Amino acid sequence: MTRLLLASRNAKKLGELRRIVEAEGLAGIEVLGLADVDEFEEAPETAPDFEGNALAKARDAVAATGLPSVADDSGITVDALNGMPGVLSARWSGRHGDDEANLDLVLAQLSDTPDDRMGAAFVSTVALAHPDGTETVVRGEWRGHLVRERRGTNGFGYDPIFVPEGGTRTSAELSPSEKDAVSHRGRALRLLVPHLRALAG
Repeated sequence: MTRLLLASRNAKKLGELRRIVEAEGLAGIEVLGLADVDEFEEAPETAPDFEGNALAKARDAVAATGLPSVADDSGITVDALNGMPGVLSARWSGRHGDDEANLDLVLAQLSDTPDDRMGAAFVSTVALAHPDGTETVVRGEWRGHLVRERRGTNGFGYDPIFVPEGGTRTSAELSPSEKDAVSHRGRALRLLVPHLRALAG
């Protein structure tokens, strides 16, 4: 059994990766989270792009644990905000991981924006780093538009105000399996599957 570390404390991201590994029949891989390994110092996310942050997290994890490590950096890019919050999505309001404050700030910044200019995309960049130094980086995007009222309780972050292209429900109104099939992270993780299959032997 190959152990693969997801360098995240986010239980929902961990669940997503485990579901995709299972759905793809990768029986030879056991997915661990940061709670399953000894604590190590994690460098702050200072790269100007998703790719740089994901790679830095994966490299830190593999250096500290010796395990092949996956890390993701994801966020939302809002057309009317010139692609922001982007890499600052989790701390847009100034406090890391305060979903409500982040939502309030984005909606306030878009208060004068017409409904037909509320385009946005979720972006997920996933990096896989191996102990031998080889690295793979993949990127998934999920286009849609923002709505002004929160809807739904599934998901986290900006999910309650994001309606995917062609849909009527927010990301937070989709079931986990529906979301995995179409989401930015689901798309990125599926691009990683051939590399995970090689890892599983």
